[in-house]
Amino acid sequence: MINNFKKIVIKIGSSSIVNERTKIIKTKWLRAICRDIASLHSTKKIIVVCSGAIALGSKFINEKKPIRRLEDKQAAAAVGQIMLANHWQQSLKKNKINTAQLLLTLEDSEMRRRYLNVRKTIYSLHKKNIIPIINENDTVATEEIRYGDNDRLAARVAQMIDADLLILLSDIDGLYSMSPNKNYKAKKIKDIYKIDTSIEKMADDQSSSVGSGGMVTKIWAAKICMNSGCSTVITNSDKARPLININKDNSTWFHAVKTPRSSRKQWLLNHLHSSGTIIIDEGAQKAVLNNKSLLPAGVIDIKGKFNRGDVISITNTKNIKIGIGVIAYNAGDAKKIIGKNSKDIKNILGYEGRDELIHKDDLVKVKL
Repeated sequence: MINNFKKIVIKIGSSSIVNERTKIIKTKWLRAICRDIASLHSTKKIIVVCSGAIALGSKFINEKKPIRRLEDKQAAAAVGQIMLANHWQQSLKKNKINTAQLLLTLEDSEMRRRYLNVRKTIYSLHKKNIIPIINENDTVATEEIRYGDNDRLAARVAQMIDADLLILLSDIDGLYSMSPNKNYKAKKIKDIYKIDTSIEKMADDQSSSVGSGGMVTKIWAAKICMNSGCSTVITNSDKARPLININKDNSTWFHAVKTPRSSRKQWLLNHLHSSGTIIIDEGAQKAVLNNKSLLPAGVIDIKGKFNRGDVISITNTKNIKIGIGVIAYNAGDAKKIIGKNSKDIKNILGYEGRDELIHKDDLVKVKL
């Protein structure tokens, strides 16, 4: 069922990867999912968002009782994170796949500069066929520990890299009309095309004894993704091949109507207030209208104060709006390189930036 998707974020809950009683990694399960990832790796871009650091490290902080204090949870995360990363590295290495570790917080996905840096790092790793293993930076992110938002973090990661599928592996095989543990009449919802209040009411906000998230956070994640053109599937991780064996009977699918790219373009078109204006010559206008990137050489002037990642209007010499896009440089640096060849950027700015002021994937032309 996941063969049609090209860029996939896999979120793994603590209860899926850590034994609830012994607080150790489920090595057999990890090997199984790594085989699944290996079978997908050649044709798809994969990102893993994995919980479990606090659960793994907790026995080193307090062996006999569950830890309660925030500083103890942070200490457990510091111990467990290195263990978790090592298990992933060794297990994927057996499948000839290299890995990298990224520790993020929700702040990293919401502050523009950090967001762009994370996005660029993941793209660079994917170019080298390296799979990023992402977790919350629990040692510093107190809110994430208290609210258990790895589901939402996974959705933000999917959003920032234009993923088309988020897989939420958990200890339940989807969304039910009511809690299946409390009511035998509960029915699973297999397909959802819109998240409304009735769907939100179905979410049973209960957490396992190992993890800290519940169905409510998964619904939040699905909503973020659907609005970004990314479908979401919630499924039980407790099966022989956790990814390959996903089907209609053991999951709930939240279907995105649009693609990630079209959703991003629509977001740009709906941006009412741009942070600045770029004035371009006829050659650059022709390039933009032919779905090409905007290079510095075709820019005549720049107006306004803006930062890298802001939304900028593009006009021609007659002050007619040609398009709108996300700028790759701040105003000061952009003004230094306009009219110049892209190969000269490094000499002018002192660092190697992007060849384009606005990449074609971040640019929408306006109908004239």
